[in-house]
Amino acid sequence: MFWINGFLNSFAFGAILFLLAVGFSLIFGLMRVANLAHGALFMLGGYIATSAVGLGFAGAVLVAGAACAVFGGILERTLIRRLAGRELAQVLGTLGLAFIIADQCLLVWSGDPIAQPAPEALRGAVGFGGIVFPAYRLALVALALVAFVGIWALVERTTLGARIRAAVDDREMARAMGIPVSRLFTTVFCLGAGLAGVGGALAAPIMSVYPGLDSEMLPLALLVVILGGIGSLAGALAGSLVIGLVYTFGQMLLPDLAYVILFLPMVVVLAVRPQGFFGRQAA
Repeated sequence: MFWINGFLNSFAFGAILFLLAVGFSLIFGLMRVANLAHGALFMLGGYIATSAVGLGFAGAVLVAGAACAVFGGILERTLIRRLAGRELAQVLGTLGLAFIIADQCLLVWSGDPIAQPAPEALRGAVGFGGIVFPAYRLALVALALVAFVGIWALVERTTLGARIRAAVDDREMARAMGIPVSRLFTTVFCLGAGLAGVGGALAAPIMSVYPGLDSEMLPLALLVVILGGIGSLAGALAGSLVIGLVYTFGQMLLPDLAYVILFLPMVVVLAVRPQGFFGRQAA
């Protein structure tokens, strides 16, 4: 019973990580931009959802995702584009923006944790085989799988996805063939930021929203991307599950060392396969 509940909790936390990390992975895979404001967008999505709760849970999640997507588009068009080709400046710029977002959230929503109630239909528990587990957490796992399939279909089965893959493989050749790479960058940045906002909104009923949530979640997203491989959708899912398992069981079995243990899988993977589970070997 202990282990089964632990695994189910790991999958639920991994689902939240996936929604956060897949956007970061897509942005870095296409644009080579390490957006250190990504965790702040996750937190911002959670705060916006708590303020939009009057629209219903689904409405609040959609508003949070849309608001973060628009903010991400503005960020790409202004800060990121002006610093194109200057990786260190982009890192410092997005890190500074993360601090600004965090301070503004503190100003608007105060420093007290804000709990977001789960949707009424998912507030109960599901029983199977003698195990009782919160329905909302199971729904999170299902939503993450739906998101995985949806993003996979977008990238692998649409014209937009083909253009994104072409830009990732050879940016200059894609431009020469008439693909609007600049517009693709904005689209991918909006998508990644929107997914982070949705992840924060969906995480609110489990984790609440509080100052410092961004700095707690961003390193986990980085670990997921390192483990799974940069720009890999399957890698983001696999890395999220691994980090979810290690973090959850670390908290349950060795709470004082839970955060330190998180880095063990990264060390092992980097030693054996530096490009990650599904990353491509550098030429």
